Amino acid sequence: MSPTTAALLAIALQTLVVTAMAPFVVGVMRQVRSRMEGRVGAGVWQPYRDLRKLARKAPLTSEGTLFGAAMPPVLMAAGVLLIALLPLVGTVSLPAVPDDLFVVVSVLLLGSVAIALLGLDAGSAFGGMGSSRHMMVAALVEPTVLVAVYALSIPVGASTLSTIMQARIDEPGTIISPASALALVALAVVVIAETGRLPVDNPSTHLELTMIHEAMVLEVSGRDLGWIELSSWLRLVGLLGLVSNLAVPWGVASTAHPGAFVVGAVVLAVKVTVVAGLLAAGEVFLAKVRLFRVPELLAASFVLAFLSVTASYLSL
Repeated sequence: MSPTTAALLAIALQTLVVTAMAPFVVGVMRQVRSRMEGRVGAGVWQPYRDLRKLARKAPLTSEGTLFGAAMPPVLMAAGVLLIALLPLVGTVSLPAVPDDLFVVVSVLLLGSVAIALLGLDAGSAFGGMGSSRHMMVAALVEPTVLVAVYALSIPVGASTLSTIMQARIDEPGTIISPASALALVALAVVVIAETGRLPVDNPSTHLELTMIHEAMVLEVSGRDLGWIELSSWLRLVGLLGLVSNLAVPWGVASTAHPGAFVVGAVVLAVKVTVVAGLLAAGEVFLAKVRLFRVPELLAASFVLAFLSVTASYLSL
């Protein structure tokens, strides 16, 4: 088997594993919150049942919409591409489609713009409000991702995520450095904002004064809503997996060998489930901050990322 074929198979298997795992991770987060709030909860398998129910329903679109039918597949494609590019199960990548930092951020931005257009397309007040808030958050989040991962790439001398991950596996001492700690904290804040979690957004609310993500998808239904929900779950699991692998890189497959890949998939599932459970447990004790406080929180994460770059250059 040629290296290119092996890399293709590894990326395809990683995409299938993470896509199948994403609803389970969301179900675990919901169940953890339910238990800690004194409720029984719907169970960890409820997201799978929700997707099955939505897949059976035909979508309804408002008259005069331009992007209503096109944006859900675009969002799903962006989510799948993000999962394929990130070094989640293994560090194998394709030379023709590199997992470069700027490529990954571009894919994130593609999803952000697509869902913002979807919110604006229906012409509702809620959709426009949610899209405006969403793009404000995206404009503050994307630079922080670039700067934080750039800080981790300075000791490596490359901006590809697989190379950064492999370097952290080979040299564990870089994980506990001040630059790495600052970058990981900044990335953790970014993941919370990018995926619409507390305290930036409340994924379980339908109040018009607080919601961001929900406001943009109020006019979407049926299969289109299923695509959007699954794409948001893929983004959540992908970013959680990236941060957890950067913090604890052990278990990530360095080759496309089947045994190493199976171990990497199991380790990834454990890491993401634990991190997601801790995140859901922490959300129980948090309240959503006011909208004008969100830029302050994201600006603080950018400052941490910038300090991480400074510390990386000083440690050379």
